[in-house]
Amino acid sequence: MEWTDGRIKGFITSVLRGGYRRWPPKYETLKEAQTGKKVNALTKRMGMHYKCKSCKNEYPAKQVQVDHIKPVVDVKVGFTSWDDFIEKLYCTKDNLQVLCKECHDKKTLKEKKQRIKK
Repeated sequence: MEWTDGRIKGFITSVLRGGYRRWPPKYETLKEAQTGKKVNALTKRMGMHYKCKSCKNEYPAKQVQVDHIKPVVDVKVGFTSWDDFIEKLYCTKDNLQVLCKECHDKKTLKEKKQRIKK
């Protein structure tokens, strides 16, 4: 099967994002957002909770995500180069924040709508 440019780009993006899962600044950002071990309302088990930077509520680990404050792919410019993508993806923790899934979904949707307007 022939690989299209889109398929190659998707594959490379996926591999780079997979590596980001182990990026140390991501875990430093999570650690700073910790509010302590508490009982998860859904599972009734003890677990670490984190404060959402946007809504300020506390959530267990499975309900939060580490978000890039400035998107990896600029909403106004779009994809520019692999060097730029990698530099923005593997950023320092000053461009990272912890958001609950709901706040992260809202932010992502807003960014997608901005891209469509181009």
